[in-house]
Amino acid sequence: MSITNESELAGMQKISEAVAYTLREMTKYAQPGMTTKDLDEYGAKILSGFGAKSAPYLTYGFPGWTCISVDNEFCHGIPSDQRILKEGDLINIDVSAELDGYWADNGGSFVIGKDIHGHQNLVDASKDILEKAINNIKGGVKIADIGALMESEARKRGFKVIKNLGGHGVGRSLHEEPDELLNYKNRFDTRRFKKNSVVAIETFISTDSNIAVELKDGWTMVGNKGGYMAQHEHTIIITDGKPIILTHMNEILN
Repeated sequence: MSITNESELAGMQKISEAVAYTLREMTKYAQPGMTTKDLDEYGAKILSGFGAKSAPYLTYGFPGWTCISVDNEFCHGIPSDQRILKEGDLINIDVSAELDGYWADNGGSFVIGKDIHGHQNLVDASKDILEKAINNIKGGVKIADIGALMESEARKRGFKVIKNLGGHGVGRSLHEEPDELLNYKNRFDTRRFKKNSVVAIETFISTDSNIAVELKDGWTMVGNKGGYMAQHEHTIIITDGKPIILTHMNEILN
């Protein structure tokens, strides 16, 4: 969507605060021995407290309130009472929701407890690349150039990007134009970011794979060549200068 008045700005700020606070609190709450369903239900209570409704559930009938992916699961992981978090697990939580007709999206990857499996470098790379991408986005900038920046920064750190996942416009629904804000340079993409538009910018940084493939459950995605992936995501408003980060409260870049 494009922000055209104070009312729209306030609506986007309110829902962005709800998803950002939920993500932050879920990240703090996660610990070894807990099931991903326990964690999801904790997040659901926080969203409900804001009066917000789960976007994946509303939009797609997703079997959970948030997406929680662990270790080799890249994204869209289904919360389960069978999946118990363990020390050193790489976990990704993606929280998106609707409130009063406005939608926002954010996510983050982190290591549970001690980094006994060495995932922190991947997590840090994903965070750094998201921050650098956001700092280079403003009205008129080519979307493909930001994709090129993300991929080149990943390569510098010895990582790859997932080429069939990307950020997207958001605001009046979960996915809007511009869609497919990819993590690499699509030379056929001539689009530019537009001032006052709202987009969800996200990284998909991986150790081995460059394509995400869906499992038989119809939701969970893993890598075509295995390995691990880290994702970080902010909902932002594009300006003439640095974007306004609506979901800053999640503290994923701190």
